[in-house]
Amino acid sequence: MATKDPSPGGEGSFSTRHVDGMRRAFRMLNRIMVPLWRLGLGGMLNSWPTVGGRLMVLVHPGRRSGRVYRTPLNYAVVAGRIYCLAGFGDSTDWYLNALAARRVEVWLPDGWWEVEAVDVSDVPERLDLMRAVLIGSGFATYLAGIDPRRLSDTRLDDKTRDYRLLRLERTEARTGKGGPGDLAWTWPLATLLVLLGRRRRRS
Repeated sequence: MATKDPSPGGEGSFSTRHVDGMRRAFRMLNRIMVPLWRLGLGGMLNSWPTVGGRLMVLVHPGRRSGRVYRTPLNYAVVAGRIYCLAGFGDSTDWYLNALAARRVEVWLPDGWWEVEAVDVSDVPERLDLMRAVLIGSGFATYLAGIDPRRLSDTRLDDKTRDYRLLRLERTEARTGKGGPGDLAWTWPLATLLVLLGRRRRRS
């Protein structure tokens, strides 16, 4: 995300150091989020959206490597369509990967879907959609210095000028291996091992 003022505390922007720090923090969170989804806890992660935000996982191939990536993102559903933001601008890897692949997948609390990714950053209703996604992003939006419920359209437009808005159109439901909850089978095994361990300590 380009910054408008290189100094810390510049109105409406962050220093490059702050942006890099936010990128590192989100990467660390992502390492935790995806395993939790794979353990079947996606619904729990969405249980307090006003704080933690509405969370999904975008599954996309690398545009050069072809490797499959899973990226946790905040989102909003407006008129049945899914919207998410690339808050670090048009150099964001997952955003570029999704546009290159066109057909990607999302893990939502209510299921696993194939979707078509379309950039809608310039549509007339951009600000309304942007505000909906930012509200759905919980505390992450406030860490970025944005209060989406109070900012005027003019201020919101100024603060999000470099953001990219992506629309994800659901095309079909997905089932089978490799989706959310694919590691949920480990819960009974873990419970059994804990119970066996307690029995051994008592004997």
